[in-house]
Amino acid sequence: MAVVKYAALEDVKALLDEGGIAWCAENRVQDALRRREALAESAGKARWRFIGHLQTNKVNQVLGRFDSIDSIDSLKLAEALNKRLERPLPVLIQVKLTERETQSGVPLAEAKSFVSALNNFSKIDARGFMAIAPIDDDPESLRPHFRAMREKLDESFPNLDKPELSMGMSGDFEVAVEEGATMVRIGSALFDE
Repeated sequence: MAVVKYAALEDVKALLDEGGIAWCAENRVQDALRRREALAESAGKARWRFIGHLQTNKVNQVLGRFDSIDSIDSLKLAEALNKRLERPLPVLIQVKLTERETQSGVPLAEAKSFVSALNNFSKIDARGFMAIAPIDDDPESLRPHFRAMREKLDESFPNLDKPELSMGMSGDFEVAVEEGATMVRIGSALFDE
């Protein structure tokens, strides 16, 4: 998936118009809405995922504008979405792999029970996990984190055919794929000069 949050509008448009990307991702609601409006017809050439922290007071703004929300990190958010959705929405649960205060997510140790709790929400279609690895210049050092995510995915979604595991970014996606990522989030490798 192409993370377009820092990309120039003309670069995103060119990739979309060439059919170069199937998924686009944004992490800020207002930026995503402005970008999609500016892209006009081109925005419809890809599906859109929301990957940022979503506050409950912004739920109405994302409904109908994203094909998936990949950052479910609280039951309060799941409840707010469930109340407003007309039909089931695919979501990923954001799992926190660091101790950084600025990063959202469900702690890895609580991920399986969180998935179980989401069964109470009929319109929340939990499809897997999204995780952001710790910042490290050596992608190989992230392998244990990626492996732990894959193990937690298998444990938490035993009955789901092909659960999604979104992990890995421009600097570490190769290791993430080797450890079981089904979706990587690429931004700077696509758009940085």
